[in-house]
Amino acid sequence: MKSSLFLFALIGAPALAATSAQAQSASDAAVVARIARVETGLLPPARIANATSELWSLGARMKFYRVPGVSVAVIDGGMLEWARGYGDARAGDPAPITTETLFQAASISKPVSAAAALALVDAGKLMLDTDVNEKLIAWKIPESKAAAGEPVTLRRLLSHTAGLTVHGFAGYALGAPQPTLLQVLDGTGPANSAAIRIDAKPGTQWRYSGGGYVVLQQLLIDTTGENFSALLRERVLAPVGMTASGFEQPLPAALAARAAAGHDHNGARIPGDAHLYPELAAAGLWTTPSDLARFALALQHSLQGRGGLLTRGTAEAMLTPPMPDSGYGLGIGVKGDGESLQLAHNGANAGFTCAFVAYPRMGRGAVVMTNSDNGGPLIDEILRALAHEYGWPGYRVVEKTAVPLSLEAFRDFVGRYEREGVVLQFFRDQGRFFMKPVGQPRVEIFPLSDHEFFTLEEPDVFSFERSARGDVTHLIRRTAAPQLFRRLP
Repeated sequence: MKSSLFLFALIGAPALAATSAQAQSASDAAVVARIARVETGLLPPARIANATSELWSLGARMKFYRVPGVSVAVIDGGMLEWARGYGDARAGDPAPITTETLFQAASISKPVSAAAALALVDAGKLMLDTDVNEKLIAWKIPESKAAAGEPVTLRRLLSHTAGLTVHGFAGYALGAPQPTLLQVLDGTGPANSAAIRIDAKPGTQWRYSGGGYVVLQQLLIDTTGENFSALLRERVLAPVGMTASGFEQPLPAALAARAAAGHDHNGARIPGDAHLYPELAAAGLWTTPSDLARFALALQHSLQGRGGLLTRGTAEAMLTPPMPDSGYGLGIGVKGDGESLQLAHNGANAGFTCAFVAYPRMGRGAVVMTNSDNGGPLIDEILRALAHEYGWPGYRVVEKTAVPLSLEAFRDFVGRYEREGVVLQFFRDQGRFFMKPVGQPRVEIFPLSDHEFFTLEEPDVFSFERSARGDVTHLIRRTAAPQLFRRLP
């Protein structure tokens, strides 16, 4: 796998004397050393207590997960400290990932779209707590008995508490019929998602709704009379300095040449290289980690009352969950308080996976974007390495205790187990125990007891069950919803 390690750019004043130049050089060397530690120090969510942890390199883990390309931008000291690209933009093509390579931001589009709505609140064009049907023109949210007289407000739309349906969107293959925004709202052909409707009383529960952000998209268009992409550029992208970003679907030719191709779980390129998402506010942003880092810094500046995007009061409202237990503010996940306040959002479109994390009161954070459906676990490992290097709150690696178990004792469990077409294979190799889903990489497992095993990658426990005669007949995968696998002959 080829890597493009494009040198970052430090943001700061130019050196004016030899001593300043030497200090800058030392600073650069220190950052390069930090990058190297991150690149060679990826971490699992757990490790075996009192055992020497195996060091994971980024290149090796990209190969393990079959992720062609990764792009990373890191914030520290209230500025973009470094950014690098790794791997390939397109499988079978030598074009490398650079810091200028565009990725689909998927659901990280939501906080950017939310910021545009909040900028209109600051401008007096929208209000957070009035019925959005008063502003909607081309389409209105249909009446529903489930609403019980409660309105859908902008605050509820942005915080996923509006009681609206449709979790997310699959996108549309290049060349396939594309629905209009009104067809997506009403779930009529060629839209491939259901109609967006109220089916729960607004303001009473948190439930993730990409559908709510399609309503937001129509609301912003009706309120301003502007094209959505142009509006977002005017209200957010340009003020923040996100010059490499855009909501155009499909991308114009000049930007398409810089775009990564999405890849499925098997490493194959998505037909047409990427799906189209007319649900722009929910999933339509093309961007880079560096541009999203600039967005994070703009939120930080707004919280400090330094302007540039939102007023301080509106920024504080954005980071205040209407339902405290939801962990979700107005367009973004919120956790912790004080100096440890964390903002976060993940995204997953067909062939793309990404994550945004920021600590605005500490001036720290990172954005990681991949061009693969397999990017989630890899992103988590990168974020844990960054948290370890930069001292972020959270992301603690959990220590687990493994009990002694002989290879002979494991012999009864060796074999294949099946559930709904999913086959898990358990085997021994050079004194260690492994589980391998068919068609996927193997995962090391560790004994929790004489019949239970755990992995370092996930919280699941695998429990082997015996018949009355003592034969191993089933496997239970203990997850939030336990799964029963039968042993195959």
